[in-house]
Amino acid sequence: MEQSHRTQSVTRLLRRWGDGDRQALDELMPVVYDQLRKLASRSHTLSATALVHEAYLRLVDADVDWQGRVHFFAVSARILRNILVNHAKANRRQKRGGGARKVEFDEALVVGPQSSKQVLDLDEALQRLAVHDQRKSEIVELLCFGGLTYDETAVALKISPATVDRELKLAKAWLRRELARSV
Repeated sequence: MEQSHRTQSVTRLLRRWGDGDRQALDELMPVVYDQLRKLASRSHTLSATALVHEAYLRLVDADVDWQGRVHFFAVSARILRNILVNHAKANRRQKRGGGARKVEFDEALVVGPQSSKQVLDLDEALQRLAVHDQRKSEIVELLCFGGLTYDETAVALKISPATVDRELKLAKAWLRRELARSV
């Protein structure tokens, strides 16, 4: 399916779903499944399929006035982040420390089998960043957890792509410093 048609289809299905048409959700998921799976596959020790299915269950119960494709993926990013953080917290409770090592910001974005602590460190740093600058935190979340492009992030936050780029550079510098402190 062509990108423009896919975007229109997602927006149309989201509107139908928002209007109470539960069948629209069944039609929507195959259209967005590959994108959600791509995001999930680079995100954590959970299998991408398990992560997408958990996100799906949360999306089904979400009471959101969908405003289009970008809004859907922004909400999906928040849901994926929450699932990953909850999973990392559960792993930490099971393993309780040991073997900590310094993690750079860019490395924290690529989450692998031994990364529960990294996910938690990044989430805590993003929470601290949100206290200082909510928009920078949202930019990182949309780009890193949501897989949105600079243009899509700009649309979601109603700012220019140049502002996304500038704010991301500042956010990454701030997060690198915070992650270095957490070691």
